[in-house]
Amino acid sequence: MTFSLMSLIVDAADLESESSFWHRLLGGSITRTATHHFLQIDGFPVIVIQHAPGHVPPQWPDGASQQMHFDLATDDAATDTRVLDAGGRRLRPTDDVVASTQQGSRVYASPAGHPFCLRSV
Repeated sequence: MTFSLMSLIVDAADLESESSFWHRLLGGSITRTATHHFLQIDGFPVIVIQHAPGHVPPQWPDGASQQMHFDLATDDAATDTRVLDAGGRRLRPTDDVVASTQQGSRVYASPAGHPFCLRSV
């Protein structure tokens, strides 16, 4: 028996805000239904934004559990601006990245409050 990762499901009270954020950050195309937005990106499993009216954003690192998070690799030093322009916010300062090598990680949250990391490669 073999398995493959088909999709990642992300809860959000505001479908449009969350799906637009990931689309602006990662590209691809969105298919919308009343309860789900499907983001299809080459090289990724489908990212499904699922309407969850009672969604409460995690309060990471000092509160409610984050449950899961994305780790994304990038070689683009301007990604910080791209995340912020798309509607994300920093959860930790950029000091997590070693200035001389630009290696390390930066921690952000999506509009629905889901933490994710950008790792320099």
